[in-house]
Parts: sequence; C-alpha cells; structure tokens
Amino acid sequence: MSERTKQPIAVAAASVPPRTISSILPEPFASRMSRRARHPLGDLFGLKNFGVNLTRMAPGAVSSLHHSHTRQDEFLYVLEGEPTLLTNGDKVKLAPGMCAGFPANGPAHHLENRTDKEVLVLEIGDRVADDQLLCPNDDLATVVGPDGKWRFTHKDGRPY
Repeated sequence: MSERTKQPIAVAAASVPPRTISSILPEPFASRMSRRARHPLGDLFGLKNFGVNLTRMAPGAVSSLHHSHTRQDEFLYVLEGEPTLLTNGDKVKLAPGMCAGFPANGPAHHLENRTDKEVLVLEIGDRVADDQLLCPNDDLATVVGPDGKWRFTHKDGRPY
C-alpha cells in the first residue's frame, strides 16, 4: 500500500474480489449477466478517468447486453479462452492475445462464451459523463448522470 493513498501499488489481478452483484442493470436484464463476474481493477487503484475490469465468463455466459456507447470508447483483450465477439451482423471467434476496440458511436457488440471452458477478458473503457448505452435488441435506455451513476428507463421513457 502506498502511504499517500492507502491504495495498493500492485496486486495479482485474479485476487481482486469480483463485484458483489453481477450487473447494475434492472431486471429482466441483470439475470442475463449472472454467469459472468467482473473484478474491478481500476476502482481498486482509485482510477477516475477510465475503468478496467478483469471479466470471467463461465460457459454459456454473455459479457453484456448487445450495446454501444455514445461517448465511451471500449477496448477488450482476451487473456484465456475463446469467446465469440458479436457485432452488428458479424461473429468473430477470439483467442488469447486477440483484442478488439470500439470507439464511441461505433458498432453494437458483446461477447458470448460458446465453449465449455472459462473465458477471461480484460475490459477497458473511459468514464465520460453523459454517456448513453444504446441497446438495439432490448427495451432499455440508459444515461450516465452528472453524479456518474447510470439511470435506466424503457425506450419510451418509463422508469424501470
């Protein structure tokens, strides 16, 4: 631990506990993320401008809803396993050492673990205020408020 910050300087990434909930999304969406676990590495170090997650996906798991961001860039790096990356109309089988990036307003995307082995992915994204998560396949509209917290509604504006 650093004396100045009381935060660790370095850790074994796999030793960082996963978040206590599998998703901040409302139901019926949160339960779809129940087979993945995100270890919030960036939060551990007090990072404010970007987030870093070590994401474990059990067989049959999805990383997220099919989505894109209006303001956030995202980067994925596969450490273990062979997830399938789904974008708007494309499917790409990934392997360890492969990466993918999605600029703000880029294609919608998500990962699926279609294998019988665990997948381990490093996810990196910035933390931009007023970002919107666009979910073309689901009745979900989201925005990051000025307080940095996500707000969820149906696409017609009704709250969840």
